[in-house]
Amino acid sequence: MTTKRKSTTDAVEVLHHRYYAGRPNRQAALEAERTHADVARQLVKLRAKAGLTQQQVSKLIGTAPSVISRLEDADYEGHSLSMLRRIATALQARIQIRFVPIKDDSLQPV
Repeated sequence: MTTKRKSTTDAVEVLHHRYYAGRPNRQAALEAERTHADVARQLVKLRAKAGLTQQQVSKLIGTAPSVISRLEDADYEGHSLSMLRRIATALQARIQIRFVPIKDDSLQPV
């Protein structure tokens, strides 16, 4: 006897089942992309809250505006802890790192 999967019309759920479910490499890549995007969003939010432009932040930490732009890009994969620390210090914040367990349902679309 085979079990029938519940039918859905949720496009995100359909795409998840089609491209990610049961594919650990793709799920790991998806999780990495989510992390990169989250870091970028937090940097933009922190800078905006401080009321600064990318150019102003770059001057505060002694780097080029293009570096700040790259760090705020959700596709950028080269975030270094030392650079994030420099930005946090300049914007009067501190970095907090947490490790949380990954469950199969955490890889589901939100």
